Amino acid sequence: MERTLLALAGEYEAGGAGRRMEVRQKVITARQHAEWASRSHGVDESRRAAKAEVLLWIRIWLENPPLFAAWASLRKRACHPASDAM
Repeated sequence: MERTLLALAGEYEAGGAGRRMEVRQKVITARQHAEWASRSHGVDESRRAAKAEVLLWIRIWLENPPLFAAWASLRKRACHPASDAM
């Protein structure tokens, strides 16, 4: 998900108004699919939590695509602080 959102952020930044709308619509569609999957009755709590994290990443992207890469880096460090020691 991270690589995809980073690539889409790059496309968004490089594109004109029309391309930006197309990229944004792709991300909105991904959000809708993730929302649907998180509400599915057969989803256990661990998968529901994972979908909630995906939805957070998508929400941040939609709020500010140019800021997404910096936010993603901070989020990974906050969620996995032990990997910073390597």
